[in-house]
Amino acid sequence: MAYWLFKSEPGSYSWERLVKDKRTHWNGVRNYQANNNMKAMKKGDRGFFYHSVDEKDIVGVVEVVKEHYPDDSDATGRFGMVDVKAVMPVKNRVSLAAIKAEPGLEKLALVRQGRLSVVPVSAAEWKILCRMAGITA
Repeated sequence: MAYWLFKSEPGSYSWERLVKDKRTHWNGVRNYQANNNMKAMKKGDRGFFYHSVDEKDIVGVVEVVKEHYPDDSDATGRFGMVDVKAVMPVKNRVSLAAIKAEPGLEKLALVRQGRLSVVPVSAAEWKILCRMAGITA
């Protein structure tokens, strides 16, 4: 299993909306590296749902339920999407400031490549972040 972090502006699509919807397609990604990250995803992979812009917090855990397929909102046909479902909220939101201050997370792609909307998370980073979030996922 691989681990990921999905960033979304709460005003565009929030954790609360995903919980209500139960499942969604992660579309609209127009960065080649983020798209390649989604191409690498397998059904059953887990990811953190991260509220970007104002909040900058990990707020939940998602699971990939459909692997990469064409994004019908992309007229160029170059980009794709995956489907994810809500798994659980975190017990403790994990802020970007806390992530940056935590030993062992200095190489986390969220810290190094903050503008990417979908980034990988190593198994070691996943364990640290789950501990910080107060969950076992």
